[in-house]
Amino acid sequence: MSSLAGRAQVTDPTLLHEPARDAAAPAAGASRPLMKGRQTRATILDAALALASHMGLEGLSIGALAEVTQMSKSGVFAHFGSREELQISVVRQYHAKFEEEIFVPAMQAPRGLPRLRAMYDRWFKRVSVEIDAGCIYISGAVEFDDRPGPVRDALVTMVQTWQDALERAIGLAIDEGHLRADTDPQQMLFEIHGLILALHHDARFLRRPGADARARAGFENVLSHYIAAPAAAAPPARRKRSA
Repeated sequence: MSSLAGRAQVTDPTLLHEPARDAAAPAAGASRPLMKGRQTRATILDAALALASHMGLEGLSIGALAEVTQMSKSGVFAHFGSREELQISVVRQYHAKFEEEIFVPAMQAPRGLPRLRAMYDRWFKRVSVEIDAGCIYISGAVEFDDRPGPVRDALVTMVQTWQDALERAIGLAIDEGHLRADTDPQQMLFEIHGLILALHHDARFLRRPGADARARAGFENVLSHYIAAPAAAAPPARRKRSA
């Protein structure tokens, strides 16, 4: 199974490989501080993700996080080194959860239209749950759309990785004959993504009832436009006339 995160490898050295266990490896007791440090960092990241979901990445600060986790500012700072690195780590954490909840389970569906449906359904459900909390991808795009830098780059990489996965799923649905051969994958992707953005806007910002039903109906409308017509049944063989 190919990984959604293939284009966005984690570069945080504290989250990579465990040290090799050989004669030169430290004793088990010596690794306890390292494990504790990782656990503390994971706890901080979970709190940071919850904060960013409600306040946006720009509302995230070392001070606010220290207050929530009841740690010192220097203690939080030691795990990230800067506010920017904290924001990037939150983006990666969000992406990892997004992949775990949406992409990986959807890949269990048969390739083609069933898999594309599974990806949309799981994406739809996640956005519906995030109506009260907020989507890091959507809020981050608003905050950093015109602000070049590492945080924006991280956001773009993660969103593009997901869109690439959706585009591949559309392509497979074409290859399987589930969608018309002349389907433009990028156009269909644009329309599907637009439904999710409209759902988030109408449900979260306008608080408009029925937005979820319209998002589901919209997906079916998109499919009806691109879905391949059933293959025509072969005509019955003609009987030869007897002489």
